[in-house]
Order: sequence, then structure tokens, then C-alpha cells
Amino acid sequence: MGVKARHISLALAAGLLAAFSASPSLSQDFPAHAVRIVVPFGAGGPADVAARLIGQGLQERFGQPFVVENRTGAGGVIGTVEAAKSPADGYTLLMMSNTQTANESLLTAEQRKYDLMRDLAPIAPVNYSDLVIVVNPQVPAKTLAEFIALAKAQPGKLNYASSGQGTPYHMAGELFKAMAGIDVVHVPYRNSGEARSGVIGGQVQMMIDAVPAMAPNIGENQVRALATTGKQRSAVLPNVPTAGEAGVPGYEATIWLGLMAPAGTPKPVIDKLNSAVNAMVRRPDIVKLWTEQGAVPMSMTPEEFDKFLRGDIVKWADVVKKFNRT
Repeated sequence: MGVKARHISLALAAGLLAAFSASPSLSQDFPAHAVRIVVPFGAGGPADVAARLIGQGLQERFGQPFVVENRTGAGGVIGTVEAAKSPADGYTLLMMSNTQTANESLLTAEQRKYDLMRDLAPIAPVNYSDLVIVVNPQVPAKTLAEFIALAKAQPGKLNYASSGQGTPYHMAGELFKAMAGIDVVHVPYRNSGEARSGVIGGQVQMMIDAVPAMAPNIGENQVRALATTGKQRSAVLPNVPTAGEAGVPGYEATIWLGLMAPAGTPKPVIDKLNSAVNAMVRRPDIVKLWTEQGAVPMSMTPEEFDKFLRGDIVKWADVVKKFNRT
């Protein structure tokens, strides 16, 4: 072997050695600079609020900024695509919800421009919340049964708000329609705040929203609560019956939140983030805060969260088939 060839061979060997030795250091040094958390929903909604809380906790733990970036539009598609197409280095995360699992069957691959379980890697779930069915105070229905009767008497005349196509509020609304046997019109808004304003202002008659987000408006009598959507009554709204109690047996809907990263993000980085998020959602102050708001912490390994996501995709595919038959 000539001198030049030997030098090239040694250089290649050194490069490979550096690459292998950098791998453990990648997770040890992570994060070395700011991390962004893409939220594909509007400011002030459950995902945005949770992302800012989780981001603050991760910043305290790792000593680097975790910056929330709201990238809204197209029912969560724009922000999800932004995260999926980002470098797989752990410095871009996605705060997602069952919007993304529902969109796998609600939207075509061309409409989504991504495949959730192919293009993103599960990190950890964060929490879940029951929803609450509310109406504008001018609606002449004091109970869920009365609202169902009103809707049946005026098919296609009443409407309900959501924060966009495929969001948990839209899916909960369509499932409610199918199970209650009513025809109310879906009015998608750009985000939860605008949808909430729509029902408070009377532009729409009904909305299904997360308990933590809507509870203050219920307390101020800006809307009337008809039912919550969990198996048991909400600790935050103990006087509001469940939908099952109020006339739609078996009806149940929640919103859950979780973190994902671009597919190909190194496993040590995924595991490091998973450990940090799981530790944070178990903190007594976080548990207390969420309990008071009606949210329940969730804790899983990345592998468990992967299984959960795949199961949720199947669940919402069944729901889409159900309301498409009505």
C-alpha cells in the first residue's frame, strides 16, 4: 500500500471511530442547544398549555430552552408535517393528540402528506381529559335529552363548533351524532379559542370541549353544561351528569396529548426525553395542578406509547366508519 493510500485508509478509520464514539456522547450531551416543540393547534388550547408546561419543566431539567412554536392549520396537518420533515436529531418535537390518530383514517395520504407511524417516532404520552358538551344559554334545552329532542325536531337546523376537521372535538361530535341519532351541522373553526367564542357568542348552538378549557366559561354562565364524556362524573364538574347518565348510554370521548419526534431520532435521545417527561408528569405539583383542572397524567415507555397510538388509530377508523354510515 502506498503512502497516499495508507493516509486515506487511516483517515477513513479515524472518521468511522469518531462516528461510533460520538453516538453515546449524542445522548449524553443532548440537548446542547434550544429545542422547539411544534404545536399544530392554536394558542390557549389544551395542547398549547401542556406544551408550555412540559417545555418549562424540560428546560429546568436540561438547562436549555424548550421553545413552543404554534404551527396551526388544516386540522393539525401543517404543524405535523413541519415536525415530520424536520431533522431527526431530537431538536424538534411534536405535541400531538388524538387529532393525529383520527386523521390517519379521516384524511387521505395525499391530504395528510405524512404517515404518523412511519414519519414520526413516539416519545411519551402526557395526559388525558374528559370533554364536556355545552350549549349557548339561549338554546331552549336544559338537559342533554332535551337537546337531542330539539335536534330531532329540527334536523340540520342546529350546529356545533370544533377547532377543526379531525380534532377530538370534531370526532366526539360526530360520534355523539351517530349514537344519539341526530343531524346537527359541523362548523369547524381555526382553533379552540375561536370555536369557544363561537358558542359563547351564539354563532353556533353547541360545542364539545375539554373540561379544563371550558370549565371557567361554565362557571361564569357563558355556556350551559349538559353532560361530560367520561365513564364517571368529572371531579371539576361534579354536578354535571355523564352522557351515559343523561341519555346516550355507552358514549365516551376524551382528548389525550403526547410527544413525538421525527422518525430516525436516535433511540438514546428518545429514551432520555421519555424518562424526563415521565418523571415530570409524576411530580406532585403537576399531578395536583392537572387534577384540579380535570386532567389525568399518562406515563408509558416509548414502546408502550407506540402500541397505544396504533390502537387509537384503529379505534378512530371504526368511529369514522360509524359516522360515515349515518
